[in-house]
Amino acid sequence: MDDRTLLRHALATLAYRGGKAIRDVPGSFATFDGAGKAPIQILSHISDLSDWALSMARGEQKWISATPLDWNAEAARFHKSLEAFDTFLASTSPIQAEITKLLQGPVADALTHVGQLAMLRRMAGCPARGENYFAADVTIGRVGADQPPPRAPFKA
Repeated sequence: MDDRTLLRHALATLAYRGGKAIRDVPGSFATFDGAGKAPIQILSHISDLSDWALSMARGEQKWISATPLDWNAEAARFHKSLEAFDTFLASTSPIQAEITKLLQGPVADALTHVGQLAMLRRMAGCPARGENYFAADVTIGRVGADQPPPRAPFKA
């Protein structure tokens, strides 16, 4: 597997884990005030990170802090920003940034924030069921909201 393909797998992992963290939450979760930033702000930031990574890959290096939308719109934006980045990586366009820096910077940061969302879900009383992520059906190129169900969920 080459570096470009590995980075695409990291995006698919982000989509799978992030999708799980943002799906099926009560309406009150978006503004839950339990540990600093509200989940809606974190979710918006994750999309900002994906947009920034894409801009760097294109050689533009452009950061924009978007104003958070409502939860459903931000959830759609999360997947849309991943799809745009993945589509670029799947193309033959040259990547204008070091792939290792894209992974260690915006992609790893986004994964950290997905962990924050998962923790906030538990704190807000709406935890997502744990699973064996090694067995998860993560597929390169599948970065939309159409994520498969867990293959090996942990017992409740």
